[in-house]
Amino acid sequence: MDNKLYVGNLPYAATEDQLKTHFSQAGTVTSVALIIDRATGRAKGFGFVEMATGEEAQKAISMFNGQEFLGRSITVNVAKPREERPRNSYGDRNRGGDRNRSGGRDRQ
Repeated sequence: MDNKLYVGNLPYAATEDQLKTHFSQAGTVTSVALIIDRATGRAKGFGFVEMATGEEAQKAISMFNGQEFLGRSITVNVAKPREERPRNSYGDRNRGGDRNRSGGRDRQ
């Protein structure tokens, strides 16, 4: 079993230290990462907890999935591997065909 867990439906005010303390009840926590929105700097309400062993990860799922954490019922399950997403071309200067900077028409 994988040691990395997805933890969802977290309160936005939750901290990594609180999450580490909570999950330590199931075993040794090797890392905690809350996901933060780059644009707002605010937590997105989910994160990842890595346990020392697969057995501890399974114990954490059994103990905490569907249980209350800081007033919210959290989701805990095995984290899926991160998928590589293709880069978008929004940074590309030539994104609209043959338009120029003067509004899209060639003026003569």
